[in-house]
Order: sequence, then structure tokens, then C-alpha cells
Amino acid sequence: MNSTTMRTCGCGDVTAAYAGKTIRVCGWTQRNRNLGSLNFIALRDRSGIVQVVVTENASEELKQTASQIRNEYVLQVEGTVRMREARDINPNMKTGQIEIEAESIRVISQSAQLPFHIDDKAKVSDEIRMTYRYLDLRRPFMQKNLITRHQVAKIVRNFYDEEGFLEIETPTLIKSTPEGARDYLVPSRMFPGTFFALPQSPQLFKQILMVAGMDRYVQIAHCFRDEALRADRQPEFTQIDVEMSFASADDVMDVNERMIAKVMKEVLGLDVATPLPRMTWHDAMERFGSDKPDTRFGLEIRDVTEAAGKGTFGVFNQTIENGGVIKAIVVPDAAERFPRKQIDALGEVVKLYHAKGLAWAMLTDPVKCSFRKFFEGDTFAGLMDAAGAKSGDAVFFVADKWQTAVTALGQLRLELGRILGLIDPDRFDLLWVTEFPQFEFDEEQGRFVAMHHPFTMPMEEDIPMLETDPGAVRAQAYDLVINGVEAGGGSVRIHDSALQSKMFELLGFTPERAREQFGFLLDAFQYGTPPHAGCAFGLDRVVMLLTKSSTIRDVIAFPKAQNSSDLMCQAPATVAPDQLEELGIAIKEKNE
Repeated sequence: MNSTTMRTCGCGDVTAAYAGKTIRVCGWTQRNRNLGSLNFIALRDRSGIVQVVVTENASEELKQTASQIRNEYVLQVEGTVRMREARDINPNMKTGQIEIEAESIRVISQSAQLPFHIDDKAKVSDEIRMTYRYLDLRRPFMQKNLITRHQVAKIVRNFYDEEGFLEIETPTLIKSTPEGARDYLVPSRMFPGTFFALPQSPQLFKQILMVAGMDRYVQIAHCFRDEALRADRQPEFTQIDVEMSFASADDVMDVNERMIAKVMKEVLGLDVATPLPRMTWHDAMERFGSDKPDTRFGLEIRDVTEAAGKGTFGVFNQTIENGGVIKAIVVPDAAERFPRKQIDALGEVVKLYHAKGLAWAMLTDPVKCSFRKFFEGDTFAGLMDAAGAKSGDAVFFVADKWQTAVTALGQLRLELGRILGLIDPDRFDLLWVTEFPQFEFDEEQGRFVAMHHPFTMPMEEDIPMLETDPGAVRAQAYDLVINGVEAGGGSVRIHDSALQSKMFELLGFTPERAREQFGFLLDAFQYGTPPHAGCAFGLDRVVMLLTKSSTIRDVIAFPKAQNSSDLMCQAPATVAPDQLEELGIAIKEKNE
């Protein structure tokens, strides 16, 4: 077989079917074991690793070349595939039954000394990983993550195409609008003193596409938000963005849960039963202390306000007098598992979420309890009964305003699930959380703000309360939660310009400001607007969940560091003075 007809294979694609054939493989040197008369070279590309052998019968030139090969040298190897002896088979390698006896090795390029070993087990700081991202991406787990991301995007596109959706791109340079995270701003050279914004989402444009009669829209859209980062947030991220005309909340949830089920079937081989369970926002908060409940384990929150008020414990009684509640979590058969030091640490957890403290009872013999002396006779037993606790259980209590109490216990619940090993990492629990509050009160601003966004339709029966009791109004909004992570969410949209104007008014917009910021949307609504609804999924978050990654940085090719900088290309960076002058921008020093 000559060079022009020789078969070129991926390193991980060489199988026993190639035995006796001469092939060509190219890749990076994972390692080179020089045993004097033999060289064993592990050659890697994104398909996997294959072992190349330079035998004692090889030419002196080939032996000399092999002896000088170092890790991450790029090689082209030609040789004959042979089966390994039974004792030499490596069951941990996809290509462990075979090896390639090299006939020629060409060193395509050499590698400088590496800042870290290209191996999944190598412990590397995030700073080093971000700085040398091109090396980090060579690691098999990172390549597998990006391959999974590609698969998900392909499945998503095919699914929506079969459902009659049109993929339509929306602009990247748009107008800055309030409500939400900070915009990234782009100065305009043609219009000095003015700015474009990078889109936080395609929200307004996809609604306008419904006005335009596009009926069913989808886009895998790049979005930008200038906000503090967390494990599942980046300043630039990717959404699976969907909008449907003449659709109800049920219609949107139906098509999108079928999309997620298809992704999980094709990527993980998991069968997801649909329709998915649904839980109202209030029930999620009441039972799990979170609007994105992790339902893979129990430890549900219980209300014990009535029973707690029968003792003389001042903390409980004063809370009740002030309109608060007493909530509890029972950890079955765990009374002996919590030393005082750990209980104190759990108390710090609830304080992070604004609870004043953590009361507790360990139902051992004798009982250990932080407030036992305030409950005489049967009142203590009544409190434990209300909590659903029995002998041997551990019980934790928070007394506070409802929102604070359930939120703090919800976080405590997650911490208990982690430290007690109650969360099955191989299990996937999916559900919709529905009927979110339309508004939440911002204490700093002293006004109501939209919990989702200003374009969300209230529940029809709650519209009369917009004027009289806005805090009680529920939204036609829904989030898809996977294992305690908000994977996506959306709502039915307001399609009536009068109701939309009323919503802006309730959110503190003057008519002039609403017209200035959203005039193009209000104008569009005057020309025949269909009822419409939609949602958006975080593509990065979905892939993070499917790959069981701890951060979305591990499923994005070139993510930003924790401070939103790009350590690899050193961005953001200063620009030349003439560029700033052309834009009419002057940089003001902080101490000026």
C-alpha cells in the first residue's frame, strides 16, 4: 500500500479489524516509555489513545527518532496493526487489544516544557487552566464535554426543525434596556456619544418575530450579561431560545420537555417519562425552600408554627407575634451524627441566608436540645410530633419571616444532603416549577420589580389584583429544573399594548421612559399581535448537567475567569489613544 492510498485512522478508532493492515495515525505524544531496545509511545487525538511500538528490529534511524520524542510532540506514524498477546491486553483502553508496530515516525512539531501534564487526573488551578486553555482542551474529559455539547446542539436543531420551528438569527448590536443584569455597552463611531448594547437575551426580538408572523422561532443564541459570576454563570453564554404563537403555557412546556427528553435519551440513553411533574412556586418554597428544588432526596421542610407557640421559648413566640413562622427539617436516625461543632457550622449556613440562628434537638436518650427547658409537659412531644420526628432523629428549626425561614432551611437541606451523602449523582430528577410571583419587592429600591421580566403575562384571574395587591399576583411563568438547577424557563407573554403599558407603570416606568426604552415593541403591538409564549434553556447548563461537570467553564471552549477576564488572550485590555479619540471617549482615572 503506497502513501497516497494508505488508510489514515483516528488513534482511538484502530480496532482488531485492522490487524495485519498498514495504517497511518497522527496525534500528540501522551507518553514515551524507552526500554532501551523497545519504545512504547502512547499517541493521542480526540478519538482516543493507541499504543505505537518501535521494536528492536526497527531501523537505527527510527530508533533514534523514537528515543528523542517527548510528551506532546506531534507525530505522524505509519505502521502495521498487530494483536497484543493476551497477557498484554489493556482492558482500560478502547484500543487495548491492538498496537501499531511503527515503520516510520515523522515528528511534525515539538513541544516546549509543559505547564501541566495533559491528563484528566492532573490537578491544575483554574488560573493555569484558563491561561493555557489550548492545552487544557487537549485533556480527554474536556474534549468529551465539547463533543457532548456538539451532540446536544445537533439534536436540538433537528428536534425543533421536525416540530416546524424556524431558526432565525437576531441582532448582536441592540439598544440598551433596563430591568435585569447590567448590559455590556459598545460605543458607536458613527453616532458619537451613543452606544449599542450586547443582548442579555433575544427577548424583544423574538416577540417581534411573533408579531411578524414567524409562528415558531428557535435560535441557539449567544447572550451577554455583566454580572457577578458563579459556577453556573458566565458573562457570555448560550441559550436555546424558543417562541411560539397562539400557544399556552401547556403547549410550551409540552414541546420543550419532549426536546429535553430526546436529548437525554440520545446523549445518555436515559428514558425520561413525560409529561414531567409540575410544582407551584409556593409549594416548592414551602417543601424544599427553593424555587429550583432538588428532589433527588427527602428532608422536606415542615411547618411547626402552631406547636412551637405552645412553649415559652422567646425566639419562637416573638417570631409568631411578629407574623413569622417556625419551620423544621428532620434528619432520620441522625441524632448521634452531629457533634456540637458541626451543629454550630450548620448554624452559620442559615445565617448566610439572613436567618438569625438555628435551633436544634437531637432525640437521643437523654434528649439534647438547644431550647428544651422552654417546653414543659407534653409540649415538647407535641412539637416533635408536628415535625414528624421520632426517637433517634435530628431536628433543626428556623424561626423568621416565611421567605427567610424557608430559604435558609432550603440551603441547610442541601448542605445536609451533601454531608450525609443523600444525593445520588447518577439520578436525574426533572420537573416544572410554575405560578411564580409576578413581582418581588426590592427593599433597596423601595418598589416592586419583575421576578422574571416585564413582558410576562399575569395569571388571568389575578389581573384585577395588579392595582390592589401586586405582591399576590402570580405569573404565567415556568422553569424547568434538573437536579436542583434551573435549566431553563419562560412564560406566556403580554400581547396587549395597554396591559404592557400598565405593567411598565407598576414597575416604576413613566410613560415617557417606557416609550423611550421600549417604544419599538409597543408600536409593534398596535398592528395585530398574536398571543405568544416561549422559553429559553441554558445550553451551557444543560451540557454541564449531562456531563456531571461542577462548573459551566468545563463545557465552554473559551470561558472567562471568575473576575470575567480572559486569561489566555489577556482581555479586557487597553486600546490605542487614537481609537478612543475616534470614538470620542476619554478615560477618567478612578482618583479623579
